[in-house]
Amino acid sequence: MKTSRSVDQRRAGIIKWVNTHGYAQVEFLAAQFSTSEVTIRKDLAALADQKKLIRQFGGAAPLPASQGETNVVNLPSSIKQNIGKLAASRIQQGSKIVLDCGSTIAALLPCLRDIPNLVVMTNALDAASQLTKSNNEPTILMTGGTWDSASRSFQGAMAEQLVSAYSFDMAFIGAAGIDVSRGTTTFNELTGLTRAMARAAHEVVVMATSNKLSNKMPNLELGWENISTLVTDNGISDKDINLIEQQGVTVLVAAQNGE
Repeated sequence: MKTSRSVDQRRAGIIKWVNTHGYAQVEFLAAQFSTSEVTIRKDLAALADQKKLIRQFGGAAPLPASQGETNVVNLPSSIKQNIGKLAASRIQQGSKIVLDCGSTIAALLPCLRDIPNLVVMTNALDAASQLTKSNNEPTILMTGGTWDSASRSFQGAMAEQLVSAYSFDMAFIGAAGIDVSRGTTTFNELTGLTRAMARAAHEVVVMATSNKLSNKMPNLELGWENISTLVTDNGISDKDINLIEQQGVTVLVAAQNGE
């Protein structure tokens, strides 16, 4: 008979694994924790009810950082800060850019303060709020649309239509997961706005930490044919760099502190 302690330990292990590695299927978790798929499904349902993770597509995914942290837009990690600096180095004075939501994209925001005459559209409320405090006073456009509390961003058909009415020099897109052979992936079906941003931009820059390469999620968001550049950290292997560059994508690796 399973004790409440063993159940709690297993569920704590599930939370830790999902938060570390990203989306995991029921079958994998059952094998990982030496239990049945029925038991894992019960665990995931309970953990989702407790808002410890997201129940998605036959498995589970971590909560967006904005649900578990305060002011995450202002607190990017040092790795993400360096990715943000490298991505920002590609932005010219007077550029028109569109920003996706997400903590890695948020690392770009402090770097925009030194670039004059920017036009910035975003679907992320926190990003727009931070941009209003910039001394360079960029022109800020919001997508509007349907509010998604999980990502603290606007989504939906209205947002997609507004983005599609504009033309941008660059789009900066985040990624929940990266499949080296396919492109960016996600556990979420809300891919329409990201795709609209990519279609509306002359250059599409994906900003993602290298650990996203271990997250192969079920839904393809952007194929490599729709991506110009991947900006990541030095955790990416030379093999993966070569495979991605064979798809016609430029891979930029941000140097980390001490390098």
